[in-house]
Amino acid sequence: MPQLETITELDFQNETYKDAYSRINAIVIEGEQEASDNYIKLGEMLPEEREELIRLSKMEKRHKKGFQACGRNLEVTPDMDFGREFFAKLHGNFQKAAAEGKLVTCLLIQSLIIESFAIAAYNIYIPVADPFARKITEGVVKDEYEHLNFGEEWLKAHFEESKAELEEANRQNLPLVWKMLNQVEKDASILGMEKEALIEDFMIAYGEALSNIGFTTRDIMRMSAYGLAGV
Repeated sequence: MPQLETITELDFQNETYKDAYSRINAIVIEGEQEASDNYIKLGEMLPEEREELIRLSKMEKRHKKGFQACGRNLEVTPDMDFGREFFAKLHGNFQKAAAEGKLVTCLLIQSLIIESFAIAAYNIYIPVADPFARKITEGVVKDEYEHLNFGEEWLKAHFEESKAELEEANRQNLPLVWKMLNQVEKDASILGMEKEALIEDFMIAYGEALSNIGFTTRDIMRMSAYGLAGV
């Protein structure tokens, strides 16, 4: 993997590296904050699962604190305006769906798309991270698989009545992931993370989740093609 080849070349104190890190760090901090908020909202929409969703929300808050510590360790101030703008469209879609009572759409955005995005990013980042951030991120990624599993299990249990809404939510939101990856391609590359590897890992995690829920391979290929609209 190209990430493994570049790890010895990275200078974590280089100003170019730290400038790129200020935006990538902001993205993960904002992503964890929004995930925490989203799980609280999902708890309101799924009162029978509220206790579990509050637990997941608290885990995301801990992740946020961990990534804030990663920035402090490198003496980098995260560009939080950039982080908020990065997630703005996905955040807006979640808020709109929640206001309309579209639980299935909210679960797809948070529990499938955002969690798969996080898993891909963290797995690609770990081999090229500084030692402090690597330890933090290794702990976080284990939790994200658990969060992905929550969405999978609920949607699997309600697959037939959720299928049409899942397909529509996928069509509306998957293209945003490609646009988001294009937006940070340069910064991610400076940190040793290649966009192609991020896309591959995301599609593996997302595709496996869709398969576990009940979609066929043909369904998944068709749904994945919507991502090309974001290229």
